[in-house]
Amino acid sequence: KELKKRDEFEDILEERRHVSDLKFAMKCYTPLVYKGIIPCKPSDIKYSVLNSEEIRYTIKQLSKESLQSIDVLREEACEILDEMSHKLRLGAIRFFAFTLSKVFKQIFSKVCVNEEGIQKLQRAIQEHPVVLLPSHRSYIDFLMLSFLLLFLTLLLPLLLQFLDFLGMKMVGELLRMSGAFFMRRTFGGNKLYWAVFSEYVKTMLRNGYAPVEFFLEGTRSRSAKTLTPKFGLLNIVMEPFFKREVFDTYLVPISISYDKILEETLYVYELLGVPKPKESTTGLLKARKILSENFGNIHVYFGDPVSLRSLAAGRMDRSPYNLVPRYIPQKQSEDMHAFVTEVAYKIQLLQIENMVVSPWALTVTILLQNLPSMNFDALVAKTLWLKGLTQVFGGFLTWPGQENGLGKENKQTKNGRALHSLAQEIPMLMMPAWGKETIIQDYPTFLSILMYTAFYVGLLTYVCQPSLWLGLTIELFPLQRIEDVYSCFCFLRDVFSDEFTFLPGNVLKDFEEGCYLLCKSETIQVTTKDILVTEKGNTVLEFLIGLFKPFVACYQIICKYLLKEDEDYFTEKQYLAGVRKFTSELLDQGTSECYDVLSSDVQKNALAAFVRLGVVEKKKVNNDCILNVNEPATTKLEEMLGCKIPVGRLVTAKL
Repeated sequence: KELKKRDEFEDILEERRHVSDLKFAMKCYTPLVYKGIIPCKPSDIKYSVLNSEEIRYTIKQLSKESLQSIDVLREEACEILDEMSHKLRLGAIRFFAFTLSKVFKQIFSKVCVNEEGIQKLQRAIQEHPVVLLPSHRSYIDFLMLSFLLLFLTLLLPLLLQFLDFLGMKMVGELLRMSGAFFMRRTFGGNKLYWAVFSEYVKTMLRNGYAPVEFFLEGTRSRSAKTLTPKFGLLNIVMEPFFKREVFDTYLVPISISYDKILEETLYVYELLGVPKPKESTTGLLKARKILSENFGNIHVYFGDPVSLRSLAAGRMDRSPYNLVPRYIPQKQSEDMHAFVTEVAYKIQLLQIENMVVSPWALTVTILLQNLPSMNFDALVAKTLWLKGLTQVFGGFLTWPGQENGLGKENKQTKNGRALHSLAQEIPMLMMPAWGKETIIQDYPTFLSILMYTAFYVGLLTYVCQPSLWLGLTIELFPLQRIEDVYSCFCFLRDVFSDEFTFLPGNVLKDFEEGCYLLCKSETIQVTTKDILVTEKGNTVLEFLIGLFKPFVACYQIICKYLLKEDEDYFTEKQYLAGVRKFTSELLDQGTSECYDVLSSDVQKNALAAFVRLGVVEKKKVNNDCILNVNEPATTKLEEMLGCKIPVGRLVTAKL
């Protein structure tokens, strides 16, 4: 594996600081378009959708099934279109440009974009329909992308948003006039809604009116880890290619990296079980206090456009779509579902690969592994060591100033002061430093600080992922033979595949990559039959274990809770409350110091994994999902994670 040569970044805020915001907002905007087409009015798109063969066919079929008249169903389709469609207005875009320019200059030091990626995107927009697929960590994501494309005079995307935003007075309509179109969070088995929505998206793609933008994760990640992808929208945007309505479609992975997330405090409370506040204009106005803060830098990396035609070559047979008229919906085949799933994970891995790791994330990671206290000089040395290891593992690092940018000589710089301050304050996270009584008195603060710092460690886990899993395998299971290590590696990868992003069917390649990276870092030696840890390797393994062992501990605790669960059947809501209560009791008794399991993110991922592995059985009763514990499987998993029984060679099968 060779390290990827990445593009140079350009700070676009530098120019913004020297030019009037009003002049920027009112600049001539004439972007290059797809094959020189004439831009289409939103009303024309709605007319085209409503009169498409697919909508006519769907209405006719639903009329037969429901005995409703075609006119009534057509009127309902009109109402759906009015609710979801965009109303692009250049005036609204200029207003947002003026406002966002002022806000971004106030709260960010730099907004960096890779120049080569922009040039490739510009060419792609002129050649084929384009789908923008950014990572999702903040509400700033979609605002930042539209702002960047306007600044660079590229065609603005039509952005998918949930209908919740329309509840925000004025803001919702401003978003609609800036190119947003809306989707209900749930619409059950409403076939007409799905048909209208999918036809609306496909109409925009087929005609190349503008790039379509949506988030594969569906919602923002509260833990900095990439969420499991949602496949519905990806199915829609790929369909015109499979039905030969377009020659090709370009999928563009976009990685948005933050030094500091605006919603970090909100995320902490959400992870601890506090309900997410409803989006409202009042809430937005109350959040204006962030204008007095500085959130560091943002790095936006536009990845190489991925040709859907190239991905499908030799992989997918499009001939089944020729057997029926295009307007008749077809049930997705298993091969098609597998292909869409594979594409989704590939795009997500490209997003992760180009995420920028800041010195802040490295420093916080070191501090959390060396609590309750750490000498500042030792912190600098260890952070620089981690910098080197991250580069060996192929991480994408930005490093301010000189090489030894965290040395004593920089204590007076902004980064140095912040780092020095953090080095003094973080020790209060550990129980010995706080003292049990202090933690009880200010428990919410203690947990919020812990969750806040853990957020910035999330990205680093992905940089080291293949080597992390292999390192964890070697540490947990003292094995040497390659086939035994590989078996345990498969076991851990299978258990935690809801917690982290893995490409399906790529186990052997991940294992080989982990071996290569650990060999490259002089951690292990691989012979024809064995894997051996070197003398230098213990330091690297100790660090890797420090990153991942908390997840193992969390899953063990949840297994123990499930085995103690008195109810035969329970709901997910009861499960989340029960895990939190059980964990709190363990923490109060001092029998556990694993605070990570209080995160609702970990709890939900563990439940998804346990259902998939057969540890928990999920049934649907009266439209509600109920859960039931498979005690033998739960006991076996808990023992395997605790290394009480050998994992064996067939562990990838369901327990």
